[in-house]
Amino acid sequence: MLFSRRQCIVGMAGWWFAGGTLARAAAPDIMTDQVGMRVVLLGTKGGPPLSRSGRSNSSTALVINDTAYIVDCGYGVSRQLVSSGIGLGRVGHVFITHLHSDHTLEYGALLYNTWLTPKPPKIDVYGPAGLVDMTRAFMESQKFDIETRIADEGMSDLRSNVTVHEQHGPGLVMQNADVRVTCCRVPHPPIVDSFAFRFDSADRSVVISGDTAFSPDLIALAKDADVLIHEALYLPGIDAIVKRATNATRLREHILASHTSTEDVGRVAAAANVKLLVLNHLIPGDDPSISVEQWIAGVRKHYAGPVIVGHDLLEI
Repeated sequence: MLFSRRQCIVGMAGWWFAGGTLARAAAPDIMTDQVGMRVVLLGTKGGPPLSRSGRSNSSTALVINDTAYIVDCGYGVSRQLVSSGIGLGRVGHVFITHLHSDHTLEYGALLYNTWLTPKPPKIDVYGPAGLVDMTRAFMESQKFDIETRIADEGMSDLRSNVTVHEQHGPGLVMQNADVRVTCCRVPHPPIVDSFAFRFDSADRSVVISGDTAFSPDLIALAKDADVLIHEALYLPGIDAIVKRATNATRLREHILASHTSTEDVGRVAAAANVKLLVLNHLIPGDDPSISVEQWIAGVRKHYAGPVIVGHDLLEI
């Protein structure tokens, strides 16, 4: 049975509010015949370290008319695209919020893996200054392999399949017949070019915050959006992160200055009047002792609408 998007949202939100546990989504549960925009959380862990929790690093897929729009390429994105049932051959557009490794470590590998599909797609990439150099460096690192496979296997040239567009400020990123993508800068010091993206299609509007502290510009970008996917910092969990680090003082300062507490996420969602809030890029994202209720409690101080705590392969 194919449920409407509203039925799915209400159903998932009801599970969370009842204090239940939403089972980890598996590939067969993802609705491949859904009409309109599909949104799948591919990776929901904040920060670069690998985790025993099973969460992959940051990445989100939006599928519109059978084309996948990927936001961020944290480690594991290729595997998660396959596990989700979306696959690699559908990737048509990639968006990078900023150049931290937990958002880019598998960027080049994703491009390469799409090249190995039966019909390698042409891919447009959008992101901050430095993305052209990053792409060029990856292609150069794989020059031997690329050119060997062109000569030996008759493959196309991966380097001609990818077009990179650097974003130098807020505003329109791209637009086609299916979707309009806009962005704003968000505060993520010391990085200047860190972006949030908004996707408006005929079906609905989805905003992805990227990494950010509390941001009035993000509130404006997300105004009246159907879905806001926002990073979330559970403040009591900070000590568990920093106590294992040799750079504890500086790490604590960075986390607190560059990310958004669950209370402030609630403020953003309420001020923007979003219809559904999804907590993503969870910090800490590898602590199973933090319950769904604890993640939501801070949000509830300011936002009364539906809230979902994201997990890998969840379809929104």
